[in-house]
Amino acid sequence: MQPSPLLHKATIELLKTSKNLVAFSGGGDSTALFFLLLEHGIAFDIAHVNYQTRTQSDAEEAYAKALATTHHKHLFSFTCKLEKSNFEHRAREERYAFFESIIQKHSYDTLLMAHHLGDQLEWFLMQLTRGAGLVEMLGMQEVEMRKAYTLVRPLLHVSKKTLQNYLHEHKITYFNDESNESLKHLRNQFRHDFATPLMDVYEEGIAKSFAYLSEDRKRLLPHQAKRIEDLFILPRDADDLINIRQIDQIIKQMGTLLTKAQRDEILKTQNCVVGGKIAVCFEEERIFIAPYLTQTMEKKFKEACRKERIPLKIRPYLYHHAIEPSALR
Repeated sequence: MQPSPLLHKATIELLKTSKNLVAFSGGGDSTALFFLLLEHGIAFDIAHVNYQTRTQSDAEEAYAKALATTHHKHLFSFTCKLEKSNFEHRAREERYAFFESIIQKHSYDTLLMAHHLGDQLEWFLMQLTRGAGLVEMLGMQEVEMRKAYTLVRPLLHVSKKTLQNYLHEHKITYFNDESNESLKHLRNQFRHDFATPLMDVYEEGIAKSFAYLSEDRKRLLPHQAKRIEDLFILPRDADDLINIRQIDQIIKQMGTLLTKAQRDEILKTQNCVVGGKIAVCFEEERIFIAPYLTQTMEKKFKEACRKERIPLKIRPYLYHHAIEPSALR
């Protein structure tokens, strides 16, 4: 039997050469991803978080264990109990901290998430109402570089209805998370009132629009940064809108989300430290981005940096990591 055509060919090729970790909840989306990866012969392990918030939480964890045993996958489990206040934010922090600790310890290349087309539309609509630009509205990408791994969303172009049809056709067990129906969360309100009704009627057009917008996004981020360790060097564009978009994406890779005030400060000063952690410095033709350090440096090294026109705030990072200034040409 031929594997399902739901996954993009380029994504399949990427995953077949990577060591993959799948975020698995036991819900329909991640369960569909699990079996689609099996169909395509893609090797992976799974990570499951049990928040102990619902009566079926333990059953979902048991299902993850059963699938891992049956299909010879390694399962990483994490159980936590969070306060109800600001639960969504805290749960996301705990979840990603858990996933990234596994990635670091076991040298995974990718983290796979089961976000689908409906999730992408919800995000788009929420950002649209907040006055965001195109890059922010298209914050979800199928393949997205992070600091120490690649985040892959293989189902981002697939609707939830299509995934549910796949599960039913193959008689695959999955769990429904009742908390997704609660309208006390803003995202659920957008899903219920706007995204789902639009998807039900205009799914094909929405999918095409996101494909076109993804190509447009590449034109807004036209430059490729040079990277040495955690130092990024961007060609400086004549358009500061392009500059700040690219800086924003790089700093996101480094684990920090810029606020509007921080973006404004970067463009105004062209030489600042964001949140006391990341130095962003404009030079005539280049933009330097690196973790901010303080370091006593040898006079010879400082002179070499001066000749290479390396900004003062970037030099300690080079010195600490024994990077020769000439390597930045």
